Amino acid sequence: MRIDKYLWAVRYLKTRNIATQACKKGAIRVNGDIVKASRNVYPGDKITLRKNQINYQLEVLDLPQSRVGAKLVDLYRKDTTPKEAFETNEMLQYAKSYYRKKGVGRPTKKDRRDLEDFTEEATNDDIDTQQP
Repeated sequence: MRIDKYLWAVRYLKTRNIATQACKKGAIRVNGDIVKASRNVYPGDKITLRKNQINYQLEVLDLPQSRVGAKLVDLYRKDTTPKEAFETNEMLQYAKSYYRKKGVGRPTKKDRRDLEDFTEEATNDDIDTQQP
């Protein structure tokens, strides 16, 4: 079975077109090698898939005939992704929450004044450290 069809069948990627594009970008490796979408996979192959800044690691157990239900996915693959990969992604989400939320809109006058006060303090600190 083709790698793009396999990843679509076990519900890692939403469409085969997305799976093909991921192969072209080099986000999918089989047994450590970057592969084309037409590469066949066999039981026992180890797949590494980069998706949403996480490197998923899979082992092919069996090949499905077609797309399978979410409850049956574990019959065809074994997920060996380390928990640290998910923890680092969670830390990235916390880092992003520091910045303005998406969809909040333009900064208000109060936001602008706070930014100006902050930048003035930073420049004043730089000036104070330069004087003897």
